Formats: sequence, C-alpha cells, structure tokens
Amino acid sequence: MRRPGSDGRPGFRRRDHSVAPWIRTRLRTAPGAAVALALLVMATACLAAAFPRAVERYEDAGLRRAVLDATAPRTSLQVSAPQPGNYIPQPERETALRPESMRKAYERVLNTIERPLAVDPGQSTYGVRNVNNLEAAETWLPMPSGLPAQMSLAAQSGLAEHSRPSAGRLPRAGSTVTAATREVEAAVTTETAERLDIKVGSVIHVPAVERDPLAVRITGIVVPRDPEGAYWTTQPLLRTPSLIRPPTQGGEPETYWLGALLLSPDAAPVLLGTPGEPARYWLLTPDPAALTAHDLSRLGSAVASLESGPGLVKVRASTDADTGVSTDLDEVLASYAELRSGVRPLVSVAAFGTGAVAVVVLLMAGRLTADRRRTELALLRARGASLRGLTRRLLTETAVVALPAGALGLAGALLVVPYGRASYAVGAALAVTLLACAALPVRALAAHRAVGVHGAREDLASVRPSRRRTIAELTLLVLASAAVLALRGRGTSGTSDEAHGSGGSGDLGGSGDQLVAMAPVLIGVIAALVLVRLYPLPLRWLARPAGRLRGAIGHLSLARAGRTSVSTVLPLLALLTALTTAAFGGSVLAGVADARDRAAVLNLGADARVEAEGALPATLPERVRSTPGVREVTPLSIAYEAKPGAGVESVPLAGVDPEGYARLADRTGLGAFPAGELKASPAGATSTSGAEGSAKSGEGGSAKADDDGDGSAKAGGGSAKAAIPALASSAVADRYGTRPFSLRLADGSDVTVRITLVRDLTPALPGTDFLIVDRAGLGTVAARPTTLLVTGDEVSGAALRKAVSASTGADADATARADVRLRSEERARYVDSPLQSGAERVYAAAVAAGSGYAVLALLLALVRAAPERAALLARLRTMGLTRSQGRRLLVLEALPQALLAAAGGVLTGWAAVRLLAPGIDLTSIALATPGGAPPTGTAALHTDPASLFLPALTVLLLATTIAAGQAWWTGRRGSVRELRAGDSR
Repeated sequence: MRRPGSDGRPGFRRRDHSVAPWIRTRLRTAPGAAVALALLVMATACLAAAFPRAVERYEDAGLRRAVLDATAPRTSLQVSAPQPGNYIPQPERETALRPESMRKAYERVLNTIERPLAVDPGQSTYGVRNVNNLEAAETWLPMPSGLPAQMSLAAQSGLAEHSRPSAGRLPRAGSTVTAATREVEAAVTTETAERLDIKVGSVIHVPAVERDPLAVRITGIVVPRDPEGAYWTTQPLLRTPSLIRPPTQGGEPETYWLGALLLSPDAAPVLLGTPGEPARYWLLTPDPAALTAHDLSRLGSAVASLESGPGLVKVRASTDADTGVSTDLDEVLASYAELRSGVRPLVSVAAFGTGAVAVVVLLMAGRLTADRRRTELALLRARGASLRGLTRRLLTETAVVALPAGALGLAGALLVVPYGRASYAVGAALAVTLLACAALPVRALAAHRAVGVHGAREDLASVRPSRRRTIAELTLLVLASAAVLALRGRGTSGTSDEAHGSGGSGDLGGSGDQLVAMAPVLIGVIAALVLVRLYPLPLRWLARPAGRLRGAIGHLSLARAGRTSVSTVLPLLALLTALTTAAFGGSVLAGVADARDRAAVLNLGADARVEAEGALPATLPERVRSTPGVREVTPLSIAYEAKPGAGVESVPLAGVDPEGYARLADRTGLGAFPAGELKASPAGATSTSGAEGSAKSGEGGSAKADDDGDGSAKAGGGSAKAAIPALASSAVADRYGTRPFSLRLADGSDVTVRITLVRDLTPALPGTDFLIVDRAGLGTVAARPTTLLVTGDEVSGAALRKAVSASTGADADATARADVRLRSEERARYVDSPLQSGAERVYAAAVAAGSGYAVLALLLALVRAAPERAALLARLRTMGLTRSQGRRLLVLEALPQALLAAAGGVLTGWAAVRLLAPGIDLTSIALATPGGAPPTGTAALHTDPASLFLPALTVLLLATTIAAGQAWWTGRRGSVRELRAGDSR
C-alpha cells in the first residue's frame, strides 16, 4: 500500500521501512560484489591492525637488545651507602650490616622504583663489600712483579642460588659474627682459584684494625650458574680476578693480582674490623622483558628521579642519608631514542603512502558499486525514496558485509602478530571498516541529491572543474609545499646542529610530525590532480591529425580516451601515490644497502681483507689468488707506526704495487689515481732502500733527518730526486707539505718520501691519516706484505680462511696468524639492532602492500569500464570491426591513461626523492654502530632507477595486457558472434 507524501509524491508506508528483506534481496542478486567487498575489507583491516603491532614489536625488541648489549655494569641501578658513622654504637653499626637489615632496606628500595621501570628480582642482589682493597700477607699467592696480591671481601646475598660448589662447601658464619671476629669462612670462583692458586682449606690473612690480621678460610670453590648474568657481571671482580697495573713514573711496569673472597652474608659485620671501609650496596637490575618502547619517556623520567630527584629522596629515607644512586641506563635509553628518532619517521612515510592508497581503493570500491547501481538508485529516488532512507539502507547493506569482514581481519592480525597493544589494532581495523561502510552511502548521497533518471555527461573533456575542487586542490598544493619546505629546512638545520656538536640528527623529525611524513603522499596527490587537469589537452591535439588518417581505430581510440569519466582521478591518484611511495621506499632501501656496502668497503678496502700483525707467508698471495671466486689479490706492506722526521707522532704507511693498487682504488671508488705518478724511480729505490744494513748498523747506518725549520727534512746522502712519491690524505698533506721528508719505520730503516698525490680516501687504510708509497722504494724487510686486499664477485669465506690457515700453518716464517674479514660479514655487522631490521621488513611490506593496492585500483578502474567497452565492441562488430581491430582499439584506448600513470609515477617519484633527499639522513637505519658511519659523511638518499621504472613499466604492461585480454574474451562470447558482420577472423 502506498500513500502520498507531504510533498504530493508517492511515498513508502512506515511499516515498509524495514530494510532486512531489501538487504537480503540485494545480497542474493549480487553475491560476487558482496564477497569481493568482504575480502577487500578483511585484507585492509588485517594490514591496518597488524602494522602498529609489528612496529611495536620491533621497537620493543630493539630497546631490549640495546639494554642487554649495554651489559649489566652500565644498566644496573647501583645504590650504595657508606658504613654507619663511628658516632653510632658498635652494636647498631653491626646490626645495619646484618642480612635482616639489608633485606628490609632492599625491599624498601624496591618500593621506590617507579613504573614502568621494573626490576628483575632474580638478578638483583645486595650486600656489603670493602671499598679499599686489602693486601694479602700470603707469599704463596702469585706475585708477577713482586707486589703482594690484594683482596676484596664481599658478603653478597644469593650466592647459593647463583652458584654451585665444585669443591668444598659454601661458607657459613657459625656463631654471631662481629667486628672483633678473628676468622671467617669464604668461597672463591673457579677462575679466581685457578689464577691465584687457591684451594679448599687455604687461609688468607688480610689486615685488621688494631688487632691481629683477619684470617679468611676458603671452604669452597663455586661455579657460577649463569656467568653472563647480572649477578656476576655487575661486579666482574666477584667472578674473575684482575691483573692490576698501577701508574708508574717510568721504569718497568709493576703488576699485582686483585681477587674477591665471597663471605657469607651473616659475616658482613666482620668488615667493620678491617681498614677496607666497608660499604653497603643494593644492585637493582632492570627486567628487559618489562621494557617497552612506548614508555621510553617515562622510563627516562623514572631513572632521572632515582639519580637526582624525588626517587633519590625516597631511597635515602629507606637506607641512609648519604646513599647515592648511579647508573648509565639513562644514556642507554637516550642512545636508543636517538636511533629510533631516525628510523620511525621513515617507516611513517611508507605507512602514510600505503594507507593513502588503501583509502583510495576503498573509495573506488564504493564508487564502482554506486556507478553500477546508478540506474537502480535513480529509479528509487524517482519513485519517492527519501535521501535519508536510501542512505540508511545502503549503509546497512554495506555494514552487513563490512563489519564481519573487519572483525575477521582484526582477528587475523591478532593471530599473525601476537604481540603489542590491542587498542591501536582495534582502532585501525575499526577505521577501515567504517570507511568501507561509508564509501557507498556517501557516494550515493552526493550523486542522487537531486531526483532524475538521466544525468549529464561526465566526460573528462567536457566537465569543467568546480570552484570547490579548485580550492581543495590549491589547499593540498599549499600543504604539500609546506611539508616539503619543512623537511628540507629540518635537514639543513639538523646538519648545522651536527656541525656545531649539538647532536642534530637531520632526519625526518619527531614521530608526531605527520605533515612531514605525508610529504611524498601529498606530492603524489598534487601530481595526480595536475595530470588529470592536463590530460585532455594532448588528446585533443592528437585527435585532429588522427582523424585524417585512413584507419578509424586511432581516431576512435583517442576520442574514447578523451571521453574518459571524471572518476579517473581516483585510480590515477592511487597509482601515482603507490608509484611515488614505491619509488621513495625503493630509494630508501637502496640507499641503506649502498650505505652499508660503502661502509664495509671503507673499512676493508676490498671484498675481503687478510691481515696479520707481522709479515705474511710469501706463498699466500698465490694461494689466495687460486681460491674460487677470487679475481685479483693486491698485497700491501702496512706500517702503522711510521714516524716522520725526528718527531714522536706516527703516520700509517702502506707500501703497494702501483698498477694493481690503482685498479683497486678505481674499482672501489676510493681515491682513484694514475698508477704512473706513484711509481718509484730505480735511483730512488736504490738510495732509500738498504733496510737490512740500517737495521744492523743502527742509527749510524741509516739516513739522518735534519730539520730545516720549515717542517720538511732531507735524507743524509740523498736529494730531492731520491725521495719516492707518496699519496697522502688531506690532513697529512696539510701537515707535511710537498717537500721531501724522512720516515722512520719500525724495523729501524728510513725512507724519504715526497707527497705528490692527495686523496680523501684510500682502500689500504681507513681514517683520515695515511701515506701510500711504492713497495719498490722500501727495504726488503719493510716491503714484505702484511695485508692482502682480495676482490671477487663471490669470495667464499670458508675457502679463503682454509687457504690462509693452510699457508700460515705451513710457513715457519709466519710471525702471526692472519685475520680474514669479508665485506659481507662486515656489512652484516651494521644490522645488529632489531629496530633496524624490523623497520626494513615493515617498510618493505608496506611498499609491497601499496603496490598491490595500486594494481587493485587499476583492476577496479578497468572493471568499471568493462561493460561499456563490451557493448562498444558488440556494436562495432555489427559494422565489420575485426577481432584484431577490437584488440587494438581497447589497447590504444587504455594506453594514454596507462602512459599518463607510468610517466607521472616516474616523474613524481623522481621529484619526491630529489625534493626530500636534503632533509633525510639514512645513517640511523643503515648503520647500527655509532662508529660505523663512513668518514665521507652520512648515508644520503638518492634515486634508484629500478624503483622508478620497474613499477611504472609494470603498470603500463598490466593495463595493456588487461585491455587485450578483455577484447579477446569479449570476442569469444556468443552475443558477439551473433552480432558479427561477416568477418571470418
């Protein structure tokens, strides 16, 4: 039943507003569209929910690795208090050191620790030890230089839980121990017993105050259960004795052993009777498993409070007024925060890019559905359906499909990444689901505000952009320009801060600077809008000459391409954003790989480096050269302690074969030079060699250097012609100039050199100080190779080490075992943080997901145009269009848009990288170790040709292939065969 509405038009009764039957009917008539929407929402919700959890997982893992790698002596909170004052009665002083008092103080200190800082009770401990070491009177203890051994007495809790006896038993206190007790029991670790010749039953006497020495009887030798645990490593002396070398004023260095005797905690009061100044301590080890990166600022505040804040006041109230807290945990946290500040914004760029493409694809899906149902919705509006009721029905219809799909995607993300906070994952999945639900109703609301069955043409060539669109595009242009300028300015200021020592990172900025992280996306958006505005112009220019050609395919394809719907802006936006993100991401990953490769080459100088402290065997170069994968071997004679003139400074000197070394320098890009300018003349080689004679005759037989007052020196008996040419670093060249000067080598020989070439880098020696000379100008001893630089495409580390080991083991003249280092191993050393490796994996996954969404956007655009193209081919077939002509027509029609997307993607990606490169420093994500940065500067971002062209070519190939496939499939349908106008092909 119908009744007229208030406006005179027929309307729906209120009881007919139930949408359930209508939704069931719609889902039954289009099950494929519903399933496709569900799959799209599920996949997008899964990726959106998994991303924050994956980021949180690798950030937390990086923080915990940073704390573990920093070792317990740096990260433990060391709370220490001096012995009770002498004004306190002796019984109270002894009571303060007994286990019960120490345990209560330990519990009170634990209560002062603020969250999120958590303490690992299994590795934390407390006790009493003497600050001043006590000299042992036993002469049977080892005395390397005649000095008696010294002992540190420690009564630390938890010895039974953290060790097991290998001989004897654990120490006991027996009766009540006081400061006047004359003998106590102790244990030592196996390392202490082995190095100090201590056995069970040994007695060690240490000084006491105003009485006979204190006798410490060794009752047991213990083995640490976890030698690398914080219990033993916070105070390494408890586990391993040290050989101490006190500072001396000349003469032979004197050494003595320092070991630890482990007393029972009940025996702690006996330390008051020694001159060792006993001190109480509580060692609190942070629990790495409880550390999370999102609490980093609160962690720093908690540590600062304990060191010099309210926390320290509470600790002193719980222990002693003079208690102090020391730790390097705050420095470890600050170092990690600096590394994360350089890594996180780069990942944000990939997240924003992929998120933008996913949003565009969801909007395209809603628009595709709205366009497919345009006639149906227009008819409903014409028959009296209200805009609000129609929107509600479409929203409910979409929600029935999207909500379960979003829930399944969230569940999949929680299962795939079972780590991290669920709140961010739920929020991301909910945002995706709500966007998917709103895409179709909002599009229908915008398209059917006015009632009408037939709409005007919305061809790209005929529809003029509205003022609102122009204002929106100008707004986006301003935002993109501001983001790019902010990023470039931040990079410049970061460089300036670094130059002034203020620690500026020069990266993308803080994690909250979302505008800067969206810069590549905004550049892609602006490019898409600009290209859509310019797209009709070249088609119009080409349509006129194409119309005068004999065939109709070219003119028809251009006319069809020019009449593309204005909705092409969404797929073009998705493609350009994805291509820009892929180009930027590929450039980042390529820049990281290049930075690591260059840093490894700078440290090694080649693909592999074989180096020894002494001379290498004479047969080793040939043996290494015959190893599989080795292309060339460059021998070097390196002297790290060459002393210019009569000074005490040293300069690293490398003797090389100019021809081979010049090829190596050119191949590695480390200071290439002409080989002829480094060759020593035969006269120079004769006059400056004679190392053996000078070594025998000492200073009198060597060339004497006379300082002429201008920083240069002349060799006795030689001349400027006798000096051999040298390649030097800029610092060395500025220091010694181009005048000849003498170098005194470690074997006693002298060589006169003259700097003729200056380079900033060289393969033989890393750093900023080096001299490179021809080995022919050195003496026989000095010219013996100490290093081999090995180049090859696939150098096998196992084969190379086997060859080196066999050669050095068989050669009796080998002075030292050779150290073999490979560039691949050196490169892997720079990725020692889960923060870096995790960020790279997430970045690559985000770029891959963005590329997948771009392909999906292209497919959606082609699916939207498929019915129209099929109908066009069917009509044209009735007029005699052949199958091959139909394929050419669809390919040529799709080619302009594909070319537009591909060319725009290449240009946009190139522009994004070039515009943003000055503000991006890849050093944090590329080089893990602080000293791993190459001396040439930071790891800069540069364009990667593969990342620019391969995705663009893929888009072009995919678009033309799909168009050709559609023409082939349409030509095989029965309706087309029935409409065919007599063609036999």
